[in-house]
Amino acid sequence: MTHDSRRFLHPEAIARIARLELRARAVVEGTLAGLHKSPYKGQSVEFLQHREYVRGDDPRRVDWKVWGRQDRLYVKEFEEETNLRLTLVVDCSPSMDYRPDAVRGRQRLGKYDCAATLAASLAWLALSHGDAVGCAVFDDHVRAAVPARTKRSHLASVLEVLEWPTHRGADTRHPTAFLPAFRGLAETLPRRGLVVVISDLLGDRGGIFPGLRFLRMRGHDLALLHVLDDDELDFPFDGPTRFEGLEMAAQVSCNPRAFRAGYLEALESFLADVRQQAAALRCDYELVRAGEPLAAALVKFLSRRASLAV
Repeated sequence: MTHDSRRFLHPEAIARIARLELRARAVVEGTLAGLHKSPYKGQSVEFLQHREYVRGDDPRRVDWKVWGRQDRLYVKEFEEETNLRLTLVVDCSPSMDYRPDAVRGRQRLGKYDCAATLAASLAWLALSHGDAVGCAVFDDHVRAAVPARTKRSHLASVLEVLEWPTHRGADTRHPTAFLPAFRGLAETLPRRGLVVVISDLLGDRGGIFPGLRFLRMRGHDLALLHVLDDDELDFPFDGPTRFEGLEMAAQVSCNPRAFRAGYLEALESFLADVRQQAAALRCDYELVRAGEPLAAALVKFLSRRASLAV
């Protein structure tokens, strides 16, 4: 795991998530383990991998041959025996590159860093509970991906995928196209599980929920973390301003005070439409401000999902 990759494991977020076990153990285990256990648990004979024995594991699953060779206890894990198959799908399109610190002198995470931190934190939490985690980043199609695995060392592979957009050149940036990206994922994900999409949902809006339907039709549980910057939600601009498009070659110079009311009205209509369509698709939805503490956003998301299991 490189030093740069660790920047997505935000210390505050990780510390707060870890404390969930002390404050609300039911939130963590009920959401990421019990709620999504495979209905086929114990029925599959497809070997997936070994993992180290932990207190409470069934001794009958210990691979004694491995113990004889390495003098360490490992248990056999089968494809359908993982508590949860979590796939993290992160938007890396140009609109996610908006960085208020670079534009207006503020010190807060950009949207992509925020999304990657959310994904890395969920991966860390799921892997720490023995769940299988996969990850993909996309713009007009999936750009980098890693299949679901349960080993804790797999976190390094997840972070490597999340690092991919930071190494691309400017000529490899493409506008968001949700439909082909989600359809491609639906065709490649081997088994049903929980798919968490983390995106600003800016781009081809007409393809968002048709694309998610492909995943729903394959039996996946869906969750949507909608990441928007505070500037996009509050429109705090004042005085003559030039706005430049990130997903299209366009710019507008104007006095933002004249457009604030209309912008905020259009934004609320957009958010209401997203919430309505997510509810119709039975897709859990959470709006995340890039400027808010990410630990708080994750606690809210996990608590909401835990409450659905009661």
